[in-house]
Amino acid sequence: MLHARMESALCQGQKKLLLLVVATTVLILQYSTVTDGAGDENSGIAKPGCQDKCGNVSIPFPFGIDHGCFLNDDFKVNCTTDNVAMLSNFSYTDFFSVQNTVEGTRLLEINVTLGEARIQSPIGRWCNYTDNTVNGSFPYFNLGPSFVVSGTKNIFTGIGCATVAFVSGENKHDYASACGSFCFDEDSIDNSTDCSGTGCCQTSIPGNLDSFYLSFETDLDYTHVWNFSPCSYGFIIEEDSFKFDPSYANSSSFEEQYGGWVPLVLDWVIGNETCEVAKKNQSSYACAAINSICIDVPSAPGYLCNCSQGYEGNPYIDGSCQDINECDSPWLYPCQGKCKNTIGNYTCSCPLGTQGKDPKNEACIPNIKMFIGIPGSLIFIVVCIFIVLGGCMKMKLAKEKERFFQQNGGKILYEQILCRQVDTVLLFTIDELTKATDNFDKSREVGIGGHGTVYKGILKDDRIVAVKRSKIINVIHSDEFVQEIIILSQINHKNVVRLIGCCLEVEVPILVYEFIPNGTLFRLIHGDHGRTPISLEARLKIAQESAEALSYLHLSTNRPIVHGDVKSLNILLDENYMVKVTDFGASRILPKDAVQHMTMVQGTLGYLDPEYLEERRLTEKSDVYSFGVVLLELITRKMAIYIEGSKEERSLASSFMQALKENKVKAMLDTSIMGVGMEELFQEVVELASMCLISKGEERPSMTEVADKLKAIRNTWRAILLLQHEETKCLLERLPVASTCNLSPSMYWTAQKMGMDIETPRVDHASSSNMLR
Repeated sequence: MLHARMESALCQGQKKLLLLVVATTVLILQYSTVTDGAGDENSGIAKPGCQDKCGNVSIPFPFGIDHGCFLNDDFKVNCTTDNVAMLSNFSYTDFFSVQNTVEGTRLLEINVTLGEARIQSPIGRWCNYTDNTVNGSFPYFNLGPSFVVSGTKNIFTGIGCATVAFVSGENKHDYASACGSFCFDEDSIDNSTDCSGTGCCQTSIPGNLDSFYLSFETDLDYTHVWNFSPCSYGFIIEEDSFKFDPSYANSSSFEEQYGGWVPLVLDWVIGNETCEVAKKNQSSYACAAINSICIDVPSAPGYLCNCSQGYEGNPYIDGSCQDINECDSPWLYPCQGKCKNTIGNYTCSCPLGTQGKDPKNEACIPNIKMFIGIPGSLIFIVVCIFIVLGGCMKMKLAKEKERFFQQNGGKILYEQILCRQVDTVLLFTIDELTKATDNFDKSREVGIGGHGTVYKGILKDDRIVAVKRSKIINVIHSDEFVQEIIILSQINHKNVVRLIGCCLEVEVPILVYEFIPNGTLFRLIHGDHGRTPISLEARLKIAQESAEALSYLHLSTNRPIVHGDVKSLNILLDENYMVKVTDFGASRILPKDAVQHMTMVQGTLGYLDPEYLEERRLTEKSDVYSFGVVLLELITRKMAIYIEGSKEERSLASSFMQALKENKVKAMLDTSIMGVGMEELFQEVVELASMCLISKGEERPSMTEVADKLKAIRNTWRAILLLQHEETKCLLERLPVASTCNLSPSMYWTAQKMGMDIETPRVDHASSSNMLR
């Protein structure tokens, strides 16, 4: 204990030296994380003796409230009895209703350094109701003198599902623009926050608008849209303050949030003269501070004032621009030597015994001639100090690893291992996994998914493993995480990828799985090097093994495990083409007879259960729906989202259910696996797929029922499946014949790899249904 205290005290005593050794790194990091804006606080001052605030809005000169406190009437601010700051020289007229003009607009913020002001701007509105009534607001907004709309910080935005919004105004010339936003139906409004034309549109505006008018196309006949989106909105808004929410397009949430006004950024200038002309009339020249400069505004007549370099304050007030002590702000004014403040500037020199060409930007190095004269004892002391510092850094790194280990539940898991409740999970160190993956080298990447990156790793005992390094996720309770690790470690099924261990001494735990060498089912079905022929028997075998794995997860553990992201990319194939279900990044472990309510949908487009999308309820039946899509991929060889005709993206599940209604399923099936007398076989597979894709989850079969049905199909049609499989195999063995059958020689390799495990057949040859017409 005494040794630990002495070591800790020694580390604490060397902190100042450590800061000197790494000063350059610290200064660069600090400089990169601090935004420009020194002096903003000091520039926000009012004229002496004047009220400097109205409510929570600072009122710096040239703005002011009382007489004599503002530069001229353009910058007069009214402070109401409710402490609301108003710019009085603005006017607002609604040309849709009574056309009354309202004087003034609310002031939100003033920035003297940038010459900007934030205000409230009106929202245009046009509503068509199903009872044939209309309502709206077509505002004309006239800015006060010296103010124009910023063209770089604002954007024109339209919201609605049958919206063509117009904006017109004046700068040097008349200006008009528009944007359109449409929705075919309520379902077309997805969860996207992009303003790309569905529910929301945006377009840029020019600078220097001193007034603008908002209106809408009122002759659009979209009565089917008015039921769920009766209102359209148009407005110019500060771009950084707006984020589109899909609910804005089909509810009243937009009006409820903004209440008829949005923030708008204005540019303001002093007068209408250039700096050269303004300086000739000192009585009206606004740059009153001695250490100030005049800046011409290139896009508009008029000018702004700023404090000179090295000074901060309000340039419009005499004596306000004061010298900056640059040495107090090293992240803005770098110095890697000895800093000394001067009037309007600063100097940076190397300390005694060191030298450097540019100490502001480059570290000073020891003066060799002087260094030679340093006694050997001093060198010994310095070496000892660095050894101690290195030990301190190692201690800090070890403590950080220990902190992550405890945070991720490592102690709890270790106790479970000692109690032999968990005897199949290995605890890896980060050093072991770093070495196994060549420091997580890009050449070791074998897969990149939505939940993280998988690397091929080689352990010190030459075992090949898959190392999954997850992306940053929300922190969960350590006991919950450990419980999930314990349950996943107890999964012991031939068709589920086995969890070998984990690393808990990093911020986000790393999981280690058995390595599956033969790629994904997606690659086998849709491979980009030409399609490998696969017999129907092989496909049904893959489907059955996948279903059995999911059934095991749902029923055979202490608590049900819902995979949550079943797709062909998450079904791996080993060297014998046996199925291995993987990627539990979206999985949830549920209490018995319960569902998981999700705050954010996870999964893959094309495979997602529509009931899960709508109600955010994740159940075992969600996996059943996704498996149904995988089954369709196997019998159609189409992707879950595929392109057909004029490059239009289509959902495989939706297309299949529509074809089922129209008795056109046969046209969707992969012709390479269809043969004479197989109609009833395909009917059974199609019926099973359609049951998995029923919209109501409670009406779908369980994964156990699906697995049993696939097993029964393979048993019933054993003779035909074997015959087709063997004929293909024989044709591929006789390569000259194979070429006449339009079959790839690679089929022989595939057929040899696919195992046969069909039980004794059952004779049942009912007549074919018209389902496969």
